[in-house]
Amino acid sequence: MKLSTIAKNIRKQRKKLGLSQDKLSKLAEVAYNTIVKIESGENSNPTVETLIKIARALNIPIDKFDRYAIINFRRIKIVDNLKIKEGIATI
Repeated sequence: MKLSTIAKNIRKQRKKLGLSQDKLSKLAEVAYNTIVKIESGENSNPTVETLIKIARALNIPIDKFDRYAIINFRRIKIVDNLKIKEGIATI
């Protein structure tokens, strides 16, 4: 199975920060299995909400996962300011 750009970039940034998949899942407040499935390619289409949480935990803009991420945001009508439970994520 070919890994997506998103999977590769999440893994690359996680390893760069010295984080385990378990630690990332806790920081991002997503299930451990979610991180494993995304990085393994089993889940090649994670939700935008999940990607935002992971990006925040990795302290990077979401478009660093995939150069087309911004297109996906606009496609589902999420524009400059995306309101999430605890605050606002900017693109």
